[in-house]
Amino acid sequence: MNKALAALASASLAANPVPAFAGDDGKRPTIVLVHGAFVDGSGWAGVYQILRKDGYEVVVLQNPTTSLEDDVAATRRVLATITGKVVLVGHSYGGVVITEAGSDPKVTALVYVAAFAPDAGESVSSIVASAPPGVPALPIVPSADGMLMLDKAKFPALFAADVAPDTARFMADSQQPWGAKALEGKISAPAWKNRPSWFLVPQDDHVIPPAGQRGMAQRAGATIREVPGSHAVYVADPKVVVALIEEAAARATAKPAQ
Repeated sequence: MNKALAALASASLAANPVPAFAGDDGKRPTIVLVHGAFVDGSGWAGVYQILRKDGYEVVVLQNPTTSLEDDVAATRRVLATITGKVVLVGHSYGGVVITEAGSDPKVTALVYVAAFAPDAGESVSSIVASAPPGVPALPIVPSADGMLMLDKAKFPALFAADVAPDTARFMADSQQPWGAKALEGKISAPAWKNRPSWFLVPQDDHVIPPAGQRGMAQRAGATIREVPGSHAVYVADPKVVVALIEEAAARATAKPAQ
């Protein structure tokens, strides 16, 4: 991680120390990590390891990414197994999933990482269609059965420019196909309307334009943090992502002042 990001992560943790949590059972919330399109849960490994070291229970969700309905069902299936409070974290298309699934009463906070945060009736498709002129189209390669992938040759520079080259190449070659139905899945009731939310915007994101992320974050009333980084900031710089997750966990679950 470069010096600027290291300083940001250290400053955020110093300004927002994680206090003792006082939920119904006195435990810290469980962190549920939801991956996005073209990747799987393995990309969360660095974030997972730091959170575990810091004393959190963590679940890494493996979405089928076949349709929004299927992915929300997979998320709710995991939430049903957890006792106590949850901080729900979504990367990229995973932000759509947590927006729909985050109304679960166990969820106390939402964290968006380089993500979509749609409103009611919106989908990834409709958000992309409303992008301002000049935003380049993604090099998506469709298959005959309705699944989508990114052009492998363009993946590293587009998705993971700040990730180690060997890792970025592995991510390109191990893509999880994204279902066209997931692209079209519409939000019914966005959870960010009644849950506090946090948003990490990587300034060098070439998949979801940073300006679009800022607009969605502001609409949601989210706490916004901006950092240098690519769409795969959660892989390249897990500490800065953890800093935001722990800030959300602390503020959303701490007891009010007496």
